Amino acid sequence: MAELLDRAVATEYASWFRVLADPTRVQIVEYLARQARPMPVGEIVEAVGLAQSTVSQHLKVLTEVGFVRVEPVGNARHYRINQNCVDCFPSAADVVMGRPAPIPTGGCEC
Repeated sequence: MAELLDRAVATEYASWFRVLADPTRVQIVEYLARQARPMPVGEIVEAVGLAQSTVSQHLKVLTEVGFVRVEPVGNARHYRINQNCVDCFPSAADVVMGRPAPIPTGGCEC
């Protein structure tokens, strides 16, 4: 009989999938990952084409789970992708689909 995925690990992965169940959040994560630099909200708003308040709410959720990091720049806040999550997330999908998970370098800290 095959072993189940550890409950704590399953809970962590489920929180990641829950956050990415919104298409706007997927777009924001993908955009930040491609830009590979800290970005002000205004640039993200322009790329996504939604109101700043909506984008800010999505960024808040993405920051809470750890996909996005916030960097203060003067009085502003810039957002960037959390590279550790980029490295770990494919592992979550592999494990959930029953494939061996690659071991990420540097550890997973989302």
